[in-house]
Amino acid sequence: MAAQTGSQSAQVANANAPSIPSSSAFGTPVHPIRPKQVADASSASVLPISLPPAIVRPLAFRTFTKKHNLTLTSSALQAIATFIGTHCGSGWREEGLAEKALDEMAKAWKKNGGSLIVPGEGRELTNILRNIEACMVGGRVVTQRASSRHTATVPDPGLPATTQRRSDSLVRNDSQSSLGFTALDLQDERGGIQSKDPRDWLRVIDAFEQPQLTYNPIQKHFELVAKRPSLLPDPSHRTALIRARYQVAHQRLLRNGAFQTSTVALSRSKSLHRSSSEMMMPQQAYKLTPIANLLGRSGSTHVVLGLLGNSPTGTLVLSDLTGSISLDLQYAKPVPKDGAWFAPGMVVLAEGLYEEEGSLAGPGLAGDGGVGGTIGGKFHVSSIGGPPCERRDVTLGVSSNEISGSLIAGGGFGWVDFLGVGSERANGSTMRDLEKKVWESQDSASQIPGRSRIVILGEVNLDSINTMQALKQVLGIYAVESAGKIPMAFILIGNFTRYAVLASGGSGGSIEYKEYFDSLAAILADHPSVLEDSTFVFVPGDNDPWASAFSAGAAAVLPKRGIPELYTSRVKRAFASANAEAEKPAAEKRKGEVIWSTNPTRLTLFGPAQEVVVFRDDLSGRLRRKALRFRDQEPGRDSSGRSSDVETPAENRRADGQGDMDVDGIIETAENALPEPKAKEVNRTGVPSDLHAARKLVKTVLDQGYLSPFPLTDRPVLWDYGSPMSLYPLPSALVLMDPEAPPFALTYEGCHAMNPGALITPGKRGVAQWMEYDARTRKGRARDVKF
Repeated sequence: MAAQTGSQSAQVANANAPSIPSSSAFGTPVHPIRPKQVADASSASVLPISLPPAIVRPLAFRTFTKKHNLTLTSSALQAIATFIGTHCGSGWREEGLAEKALDEMAKAWKKNGGSLIVPGEGRELTNILRNIEACMVGGRVVTQRASSRHTATVPDPGLPATTQRRSDSLVRNDSQSSLGFTALDLQDERGGIQSKDPRDWLRVIDAFEQPQLTYNPIQKHFELVAKRPSLLPDPSHRTALIRARYQVAHQRLLRNGAFQTSTVALSRSKSLHRSSSEMMMPQQAYKLTPIANLLGRSGSTHVVLGLLGNSPTGTLVLSDLTGSISLDLQYAKPVPKDGAWFAPGMVVLAEGLYEEEGSLAGPGLAGDGGVGGTIGGKFHVSSIGGPPCERRDVTLGVSSNEISGSLIAGGGFGWVDFLGVGSERANGSTMRDLEKKVWESQDSASQIPGRSRIVILGEVNLDSINTMQALKQVLGIYAVESAGKIPMAFILIGNFTRYAVLASGGSGGSIEYKEYFDSLAAILADHPSVLEDSTFVFVPGDNDPWASAFSAGAAAVLPKRGIPELYTSRVKRAFASANAEAEKPAAEKRKGEVIWSTNPTRLTLFGPAQEVVVFRDDLSGRLRRKALRFRDQEPGRDSSGRSSDVETPAENRRADGQGDMDVDGIIETAENALPEPKAKEVNRTGVPSDLHAARKLVKTVLDQGYLSPFPLTDRPVLWDYGSPMSLYPLPSALVLMDPEAPPFALTYEGCHAMNPGALITPGKRGVAQWMEYDARTRKGRARDVKF
C-alpha cells in the first residue's frame, strides 16, 4: 500500500512539474509532455473462469439468432464460451460484458460475408475472436472512434479495391449513428465539393477483378472461392461451372412464392370452399420433382427443372443433378407463346407426363444405367418456360417502407458482397442516402439531363470513315455543353474493326490496328473539354485482339480481356494532354481517365446502390440458329401472341399475383426510345416487331440469369470465371450490345435493358445513333444525329 501511495504521489508530482524547456540540442518539445494515463487496475484486471457452453447458450441465442439471424454450431458455441470465460471473467453476466462481446462478434461475422450458420472450424471465427481480443480492456470491447472516421464503410473511388476492403471488422455497426456521425457528414468532411459529382462514385470493375463466388446449397449461402482462379484449371471445374449455374437457378425458383407451401392456406382451404362458390381458392403450390425420382412413377404429371442438352444420339434431353431424361416436345407449348427463346444450354422449367419404358436404361448411347445417367422412358412436355426472374430488391432483401419512404433490409443475400464494393446490408442505406444528396445538389430545375448521363456507343468500327465522322459529330455535341453538364462517362463498345485483325482479314494486321486507334486519339484530342471531365470505357468485341488472332472473328472465349496496351499509348497521351491543359485545381475535380475494360464489364455507382452490366455479343443471331421450334409456330415467322392458354408455375403464379413470365408494365414506356415503326413492321396484335423482338431477347437473358446461356461448345466460357457471366442479383441496368437486334430501351422486373445498336446503321446513310442512360432516373433513351 505504501509503495502504491508513493507511486501515485510521484505521478501527481510529475503532472504538476514545470514544462521542459525547448532545446534543439536535446530535441525537447515546446509543449509539455502529457503523462501517460494508467488505467485503474481494478477495472483492467479480469479473473478468468471456466464457462460451460450450456450457460452461455441462452445469451448467445438472443444475440446471434434473435438479433442477427445467425445460427451457432456446437463447436462455435464452445469456442465463444471459452473466449468469454477467459476475457470477460466473472463479470460476464452481471456487468453485461458478454452481451457486448457477442454483439461485436455477430457484426464482424456479417461484415466479413459469413454464412447464416457460424461454424467453429476454420479460421474465420478464430480471426474475429483474435481481433476482438485486441480491442478489449478490462473485459469490455473498446472501439476507436477517432480511426473509425477514416475506416468507415463508404468506399473511396480513388483507392484500389484491395485497400477499400482492408477495414477493421469492429468499426461497422448496423447503424452508423452509433459511431456518432452520419455517412453524409463523413463524406462532406473527406470529399468536400467532390461529393457532389456523381463521377467520383463511379467505379469500373472488369471481369477478372470481380470476386469469384459460388453458391453453397447446404448452407444456402454464397461463398468466396478460396482457390485462385486459373486459365488452365482442373477438368472438374467445367462440371462445377455448370453445376453452380443450375444451383443458383434452383434456389431462385424455390424462393418464388409459387413453390412455397403456405400452412395458413392449407388449413383454411376447406372453409373457403364451403363459404362461397365465388371465393377464389388458394392456388396449390408447385413441387419440383428430381429426374431420378421419376422412376417407377409412370403415367403421373410432374414439374421438373433441368438443363436442356443433346444426347450422343442426337435426342433432346433434360438434365439435373440426379440424372437425365429424353424429352418429347411434340405437343409442348412455350409459355409465354413466342415470348422467349429456348435452346440447348438453357435452364428450363417443364411440366408434363412421364412414360416409363420396360427397360430402366435408354437404348444405345442414350443412357448408362439409371440414376446419374439417362433414365428409361420419355417425358412428354405439355408446357415449357424459363425459371421466373427475381427482382434485385428481393434478392438483396430490400423492401420499401411506404409510410416513411425509406428502404428496409432483411432476408435475402444482403450480406453478400457480389462486386467487392460492399454489401447491401453494410453499405446500401448509407450509399443510397449519399446518392439522394448528390442528385439533390444537381440542377433539378433544368429539363436537360446533365452530369448523371452515361453515353453508350456501340459497334464503333475505327476502320470505317463514316464511323469516324459520326463519332466526331457525337463528341462535338457534348463538347459544347457547359461545365458540370458533360456526361460523367462514355462507353465505347466494339467491335472496333469490321473484320478480325491478326487473322488475315480485311482490317489488316497489328500495324493497321495501331493506326486505327491513333486516328481515334486525334479525334479525341480535338475535344479536350470532354476528355478532362469524363471517364471513357472501352469494351472489346470478338474482332479485337488478342482472341481474334486464332478465332478469326468467331465466338471467342468469355470473359474477354481488354485491348492490349500496345495499341492504346496514343489515346492515353491524348487524355494526359487534356488533363494537363485543364485550368482547374488538382484537388477540385477528378481528372479525366480512360479504362480499357473487359467483355463483359460492370460499372457501379454509389457502391451497391446501382450496377450497370455491359456485354457485347451477337445474341439474337445465335438464338435464332440454336433455338427450338415448336409445333404451333409457323416456320420463318414469329407468332404475335404474348400469353398462352396453358398456365405453368413460371407464368402467373406469384405471391403478389403478378405474372413472372410477362414483362412488367414499365416496358410499355420504352416505345418512345425506338424509331417509329412502319406499317409492315407491326404484327397482328399491333405490337411493333422490333419491340416484340427486344422483349423476347431481354426476357430470355434475364430469366436465365446468365449472359451466355449456351453450351460451352458454342460459346466457350473460362471455367474459373463464371461469376462475371452471372446476372444474379439482377443489375440496375443491362447493356446488351447486339448489332443484329433492333435498338431498344425497356424495363423487365426492375432491370432496365438497353441495346444502343451500331453507331452507323446499315440502310441509314448519314445518321448516327447511340444511347444515353440517365443514372438519376435509371432510364435510357435513344438519340441520333445527322453528319
